[in-house]
Amino acid sequence: MITTLSGDTSRLRATVDFVKEQDTATLLRLLLPGLDGPELRALAERCGFSHAALLVFPPDEAALDATLADCGLVADAPPRPSVIVRERLAVRHKRSAAELDVGILRPAVVCRDGARRWVEVFTLTVPPASDLDTVAAYERERQHEAHVAFEVETPDPLVLRGLCAAFGRYGAVPDGGGYNPHENGTVFYFTAPADAKAGYRRVELYVPGDHRDVLAAHLDEHRARQPAETLLRLLTGAWTTQALAAFVRLDVADAMDGNAMDGKRAVGVAELARDVGASAPNLATLLRYLAMLGVVSEDRDGFRLTDTGTLLRADAEGSMRALALMYGGPFYESFAGLDHTVRTGQVAFEQRFGENHFDHFARDPELAELFDRSMAAGSRMFDPLPAHPVLTVAAAEGATVVDIAGGNGELLGRILSAHPRLHGVLLERPHTVETARRLLGAAGHTERCAFRAGDFADVPAGADVYVLSRVLHDWDDDRCREILRHCARAMTDTADLLVVERVLPADGSASLATAWDLHMMCNVGGRERRADHYARLFADAGLTLVDRTPLPLDGSVLHVRRTRLADTGSKV
Repeated sequence: MITTLSGDTSRLRATVDFVKEQDTATLLRLLLPGLDGPELRALAERCGFSHAALLVFPPDEAALDATLADCGLVADAPPRPSVIVRERLAVRHKRSAAELDVGILRPAVVCRDGARRWVEVFTLTVPPASDLDTVAAYERERQHEAHVAFEVETPDPLVLRGLCAAFGRYGAVPDGGGYNPHENGTVFYFTAPADAKAGYRRVELYVPGDHRDVLAAHLDEHRARQPAETLLRLLTGAWTTQALAAFVRLDVADAMDGNAMDGKRAVGVAELARDVGASAPNLATLLRYLAMLGVVSEDRDGFRLTDTGTLLRADAEGSMRALALMYGGPFYESFAGLDHTVRTGQVAFEQRFGENHFDHFARDPELAELFDRSMAAGSRMFDPLPAHPVLTVAAAEGATVVDIAGGNGELLGRILSAHPRLHGVLLERPHTVETARRLLGAAGHTERCAFRAGDFADVPAGADVYVLSRVLHDWDDDRCREILRHCARAMTDTADLLVVERVLPADGSASLATAWDLHMMCNVGGRERRADHYARLFADAGLTLVDRTPLPLDGSVLHVRRTRLADTGSKV
């Protein structure tokens, strides 16, 4: 142990000396040969050399303190848990992350240029006679976690993308990264080009805050260079669905006492297991997996819900709990028959349950309620809809809005709340109408809202605005034309129709609409469509697509009116 500890001390002392000697521009030039002139100055203005890092292996806390003192370093805080390095070690050595006690210390160093920088010390505790000795020996030899880091001065998405692109132009290759909720920071790792002269091959861009949206593209590029890992991650997607569904079925989210953003306490696994009636070791395994996904966060006191995880609580605003139960339940079962749908053109849901999903849900009140709540769970898509110009103008005139197949009234309720002068009509199946009547009544809209039980053939005539929200994607083209003709017959020449759907991108870019296209095919027999496809369906029904406005969650609202003889085209 004396030999290994002295080895850690000498490595740490060399790291301290390196940090003291470097400055941002010099180090960037060494790491990225060829970088010079205006581009070097631009990078140096946007990211500053902040620290060099290494991984040490003390047997205990006292030994770590002695090593730091030998190198003239003073830690001003206890080690914080490391999420990213712990996961990297777990994958590299095929270990459970739970058995790797990895912490982070950042003692300060005053450099020769007068700047104050840090040495980032990752610590993996390796007690005497531990089976982690082999891990320590391997990591000391290969130095996988040793790196130099630059902190981004302005954490703007455009700046981050520009910095990543600049590193790539000079030969740096994406090498992973992650978000650490314990310190609310995002890291982007790169491998420096082979001709780098800094003595370090790994480079980190550190950005304060949560920038997982930009990080996703960086990680995708990293995984594209490792096809086996990419495929393995894709193949485990079903595990994620069921982990989220199990988390909800066990009511773990509701049992957890808030989240760190609210300043509430973490909850220990034993206490949670008691509350939900689960096996504590198995619950801990589930929670660690969900921590990797960002649904919960872990610290020394237990687990907290993140903002993402909070959406799985039953009482959360915009709760997506019902979606987790639906996607982890009936729709999960039916997706096992996706190959049957692709091969035969028949709907997998109908093969699995013996009937279409509307009839299946209608016969089971609990399942029907769950489906209606799952539809309402995507309500963030609706947030900007009440401000659509069509509704704003209609509200000024005290007009009437008809929500066709409006589910439990979530969308109509939002519209009526935003515009107190509007009147509403909700058309739905009989059992759903009663649910909507209760919910809209509780919101105080009963006097301004009428309820009509019926089908698409019962669209009431003479209203000012009609809404079809996430309806057409349930049906094939022939049925869509029929529905739209019912709408056209009910509409006056001055009436407006707002169609809310996810529209397939024309350029093949990534979109939730592409995923939902597969879902609709497998479970409903419907499909998502491109804007020009919708325009043709509208035209076949005597309607014209006037305009299209984007909504959250890759949604769109398509503004449609009756076709007049003078109409010559539409905006798609």
